[in-house]
Amino acid sequence: MLETDSAGLIVDRMRANLKSAGIPIAQGEVDRILELGLLGTAAAFDALPETMPGTGIPDHLAGWGHGAPAAPREPVPASGPQVGHAGAPPDSIEGLSARIRAREVSPVDLTERALERIGARDPDLNAFQLVLAEPARAAARAAEREIAAGAHRGPLHGIPIAIKDLLDMAGTPTTAGSSFHGDRVRDADAAVVERLRAAGAILVGKTRLAEFAYSPGSNNAHFGPTRNPHDPARDSGGSSSGSGAAVAAGMVVAALGSDTGGSIRIPASLCGIVGLKPTFGRVSLRGAVPLAWSLDHLGPMTRAVADAALLLEVLAGSDEADPRTPDLPVSAYRAGIESGARGLRVGVLGDDGEREPLNALASYDAWRAGLRSLEAAGAHLVPVDLPVMASLRVLNYALLAMEAAVHHAATLRDRSADYGEFARLRLFAAHAYPPGAYLRVQQARAECRRRFERGCLDLDLLSTPTMPGAAPPLGVPAPTRFTAPFNLLGWPAITVPVGATEGMPIGLQLMGRPWHEATVLRAARVVEAGATA
Repeated sequence: MLETDSAGLIVDRMRANLKSAGIPIAQGEVDRILELGLLGTAAAFDALPETMPGTGIPDHLAGWGHGAPAAPREPVPASGPQVGHAGAPPDSIEGLSARIRAREVSPVDLTERALERIGARDPDLNAFQLVLAEPARAAARAAEREIAAGAHRGPLHGIPIAIKDLLDMAGTPTTAGSSFHGDRVRDADAAVVERLRAAGAILVGKTRLAEFAYSPGSNNAHFGPTRNPHDPARDSGGSSSGSGAAVAAGMVVAALGSDTGGSIRIPASLCGIVGLKPTFGRVSLRGAVPLAWSLDHLGPMTRAVADAALLLEVLAGSDEADPRTPDLPVSAYRAGIESGARGLRVGVLGDDGEREPLNALASYDAWRAGLRSLEAAGAHLVPVDLPVMASLRVLNYALLAMEAAVHHAATLRDRSADYGEFARLRLFAAHAYPPGAYLRVQQARAECRRRFERGCLDLDLLSTPTMPGAAPPLGVPAPTRFTAPFNLLGWPAITVPVGATEGMPIGLQLMGRPWHEATVLRAARVVEAGATA
C-alpha cells in the first residue's frame, strides 16, 4: 500500500497529466486504481536510490548491444559444430519435416490433424482468436505439390504454426486482444509472417492474448481467459496466453509470441514448453501492434529447444523498415546445439534485491535440479548476487507504462470506455509519472546496465527460476520478478521445462549476452535433455 501523503501526490499528478492529455477519469476509477495497487511502480520510481545518478548519458542514445562488453570468449563446442537435434522427437518440427520428406506424412495430413485438435480442445481452452481453416488447407495443398515437385523450402515447409493476434496478417483483422482494434482487415503481413510464409509454414490461426498485451495473465475482459492445458482451473499466463496453451495442448507444433516484460517466457513456463526471447533487435517488429517500442520482442514458443533454434533462424535478420534491427549476420542457431555445456560459466542467481529469498520459492527445487544437469555436463556454476535486478524491474515497469501511455493516448482520450477495466486502469496509472521521467528512466537504465554487466563480467550465462511458483488461478496475472529485467536490458533469455510443483510445470530461465543466442540455446538443450532423461 502507498503511504497516504505519497498516494495523494501521485494521484494529483496522475489527474493533472490525464487532464493535460484530455483524458477524463472518474473518482471511482481513481479509487479502483488505488485498490489494485497500480500506482506502486510510480511510487517506487519516485523512491529510486540517491545513488542512481541523474547526470549520465541516457541509455537510448547508445546502440543496442554495442555498449555491452563482449563475452570473455566465444565458448568452443566440445565436439565440434553439429546441425540439428540428434534423435529429434517425431512430433518436433525436425521430426515432422523428416517424415514429410520421407512421404510418411503430408502437409495436408498435419494441417487436418491440427484443425481437428483445435476443434476438440479450443472450446475448453480458449486459445484461438481466429482459426484460418480454409486458407490453411489451401496452403497445405500448395506445400504438398511443391514438395512432391522437389521444391522443398526447408524444415518449416508444411508445418502448422499459429501466431499471436497482435501480428498483422494480410486478409485478417488484428485485434491485439481489444474490442475495437480489429475493426479493419490488414492489407500486409508483419515481417515475421512474411518470413514464415517464405519458409513454407502453414498458418492455421491467430491466438488469444491479454488486452493490448498489457498483462502477464490471460485476464482479457472481452474474450475471456485462456485455460492452462494442465489444469483448466489455472491460468496459462500472459500475455501470449493462447500461443502457450496452443503449443502445450498439441494444437500446433509451434507458435509466435511477444515479450515486453516476460510475455513469451511466462506462459511458456506455466504451460510447460520452451519460450525464447531473442536479443532486442534480432527479430523485426514491423507489423506488430506495439506495447512499448523499446522493450517489445518477438520470438518462438515450441515443445523443443531445437525447434526454437530452427524458428529463430527463419525469423531473425535485419529489416530496413525497422531501425531497431542491426545489420548483423544470422547464425545457424542449430549448429552446435548438441555440443554440451562443458566449460560454460553459468551464474546462479542469489540476491536479486527482493525480500523473499530464492530458496523459499515453490520453484526452487526444480530450478536447482535443472542446474545440476548443467553441472553434470561440465558447466561451472558460479553464485552471483545481483540486487540491481530490483531497480531493473522498477524501470522496466515504469518505461513500459510511459511508452504504452503515448501509444494509447488518442484512443484512450476518445474511446476509454471501450477498454476493459484492467487495461484502462493500467493506462490511467501510466500517467502518474513526473515531468522528465522518461529521460530519468533512461539515465537510470544506463547506470543499472553498467552495474548488471559488472556483476556478470566473467559469466557466459545467468540462470534464474522463470517463475516463483506454479500457474496462478484462472485469469490472475503472474509475477514478472525474473523476466522483466531482461526486457530492460534487451539480452536474450529462454525458459525450459525442468520439473513440476503442485502438479504444474516449472521452468528454468537462462539469460545470455547480446547476440549470443547460440550459447543460450546450447545450454538450454543440456537442461532439456537432463529434464527428459
